[in-house]
Amino acid sequence: MSGFQFSKYFKPDKSTYENLMDLFLQLLNYTNGNANEAIEWLNQLDREYELTNNSYGMGDFIEDLKQKGVIEDRTEDGSFQITGKTEQVIRKRSLEEIFGKMKKTDNGNHKTPFNGIGDEYSSDLRAFRFGDGIENINYTDSFRNAHINHGIEDFQMTEEDLVVQEREHKSQTSTVMMIDISHSMILYGEDRITPAKKVAMALAELITTKYKKDTLDIVVFGNDAWQIEIKDLPYLEVGPYHTNTYAGLELAMDILRRRKNNNKQIFMITDGKPTCLKENGKYYKNSFGLDRKVINKTLNIAAQCRRLKIPITTFMIAKDPYLQQFVKEFTQINNGKAYYSSLNNLGDFIFEDFERNRRKTLK
Repeated sequence: MSGFQFSKYFKPDKSTYENLMDLFLQLLNYTNGNANEAIEWLNQLDREYELTNNSYGMGDFIEDLKQKGVIEDRTEDGSFQITGKTEQVIRKRSLEEIFGKMKKTDNGNHKTPFNGIGDEYSSDLRAFRFGDGIENINYTDSFRNAHINHGIEDFQMTEEDLVVQEREHKSQTSTVMMIDISHSMILYGEDRITPAKKVAMALAELITTKYKKDTLDIVVFGNDAWQIEIKDLPYLEVGPYHTNTYAGLELAMDILRRRKNNNKQIFMITDGKPTCLKENGKYYKNSFGLDRKVINKTLNIAAQCRRLKIPITTFMIAKDPYLQQFVKEFTQINNGKAYYSSLNNLGDFIFEDFERNRRKTLK
């Protein structure tokens, strides 16, 4: 627990249970969803800082967690595990912590000043143009124009009589968030994976509650890349991996090809350079420098994303000059964006870019 500050989660105006619950949910982020380890940490904090009292102890708290469906017993070994309900609570807490300034709405769409493709008609009318679908023709106004222009006795309808009713534009976005889980995400005395997970959980909760017609897919990458479910995010942990950025981007592209939305984008959270490729079932690794074989292949797939009109926004949580030079080259080839973010403002950057991209068709 050295280096972590939990005092801000313990408020005097809350009950002992509420304060312990706040701490427990925060600890679950650091223990990768391990309820037993989080409870052990709470016990240690209680012994050191006297979080409980004679009227309400840790045993009472554990019983409350079980009764409220926060944790459940694993009968085979007597340990605890969090429930699906708790997984959602963690995502909601992450959303409140990172995007707390946002107002909830249930319309599931993104605001935009433009008319366009959508499933709801607006009040705007205009003359028919070549290429307009017949389903958009307002027949009442079109018949009235034909009557006025040609008379009832010699009734006819021409293209000049037709009126089209505009539809409300609904900008829907398909996003793939790539999270680096290589070993460097916990090296150098800094926990980088926990903030990355919390931001991903906040974005997932934001999209599923406010922008329900958007899609969010999560890809993690180390030596290989694979897709995880949103419910798996609390349990995500770093492995003894190198960084196969190419595999992550390749999988992200495959996912977005299957999405029907016009707006497609990739968010990539990483702290390092590409160091690994997989060729013919074998890993090619070089963790000591910017290996041109690895770099060139990574830059090539960035160019492929550009041709498919999939911009990549890179959130680099490391500030080494030679890494920044790689990210600059990568971004130029993709025509994407790059942020050199600290762990504290990572969520602000991602939310700002997500909001901006939703209001336009990405090109």
